[in-house]
Amino acid sequence: MWTNGINQANKMALRAWTKETGISLVQINGQRRYGGPPRGWVGDPPPAGTEVFIGKLPQDMYENVLIPIFQSVGKLYEFRLMMTFSGLNRGFAYAKYSSRRDAKEAMAALNNFEVREGCAIVVCKSVEKCELSVDGLATSVSQQELEAVLRQATEGVLSVTLYTSPCQKQAQLAVLKYGSHQAAAKAKKTLVEGNVRLGRVEMRVDWLKPDLKQKLQSCKEKPSSSQVQRGNCPGVPKQPPLFPAPSNVLDCLNALCRRRFLGTPLFLTKCVRANPDGWLQFWCRVVIPGCPVPFSGFTWVRQDGPGGSGHEKAKVAAALQVLWMLGESWHGIAAHPLPFPKSWSIFWERGAAVLLVPGGTQPDRQG
Repeated sequence: MWTNGINQANKMALRAWTKETGISLVQINGQRRYGGPPRGWVGDPPPAGTEVFIGKLPQDMYENVLIPIFQSVGKLYEFRLMMTFSGLNRGFAYAKYSSRRDAKEAMAALNNFEVREGCAIVVCKSVEKCELSVDGLATSVSQQELEAVLRQATEGVLSVTLYTSPCQKQAQLAVLKYGSHQAAAKAKKTLVEGNVRLGRVEMRVDWLKPDLKQKLQSCKEKPSSSQVQRGNCPGVPKQPPLFPAPSNVLDCLNALCRRRFLGTPLFLTKCVRANPDGWLQFWCRVVIPGCPVPFSGFTWVRQDGPGGSGHEKAKVAAALQVLWMLGESWHGIAAHPLPFPKSWSIFWERGAAVLLVPGGTQPDRQG
């Protein structure tokens, strides 16, 4: 391959260094990483404020030179070197230390440090951006639907807020907050590359800029009633619907089943995934004797405190979907005595339903 001949001497020196030290480097999505955590690390990852940005690097310089320099001033947790397709670096990197004190020491000691004669580097505090703006969403996209798609396609999303777009007519802007810069960067890459479809309107995905954030926050804090009613203020978020009380939802489903002579619903729930941010994914099945097929699928719920299991919330989420589907399916029952298709189930994702057709691998989202 033609790229093998570029900077060959330094690449060979890097390979010899990794073999000698036993250090492992992993390249993913245009960046090569050491650590995160390194060998022998015990405990939680370092807190925010422990990462430094390194700029003005010679592009033919690699970790065999850089890591020893940055290890000399403090304990490294992670080192990420941004790479090009040719195998040269992109001129910048990030070093995360075990403590804020070590990060400050690195900035003090290594900013303007000459890694090579005439090549002084920049070392400063890394701004760990965790928020994205997604502009151009269709007005029909709901907050629950957007959350469902993002939780399925990206990891680490903490919150989603919808606003009327200040830049595009008849469109929405979403502010996405992630648990870390790394999670936000991966989500940005996924959304920019078009792997996720969030609406028919062309979208623009970018880091949330400070001026836009301030504009949205100021409008959110000081909306007039007329602006809210007309929807003219770009900073008024759409409020998500209140989550109904569990007893109300389950009582409502039981009452509907009694009226339709369907029998008593039976709920089966199983936790299949637990995220570090407290969200739990449940597989749910609701068996109603009078329905030709059971309702089954998945839902995300927030854990009820440190010892909460989430099963009751999963039952409520499942009941809400069943109520919605029964309400749709049983509309005009006199004309359609068997409203359900012969074989299908429902995939639940925080309020969005997807029909799973047997034999198919890619379901079609139903609003």
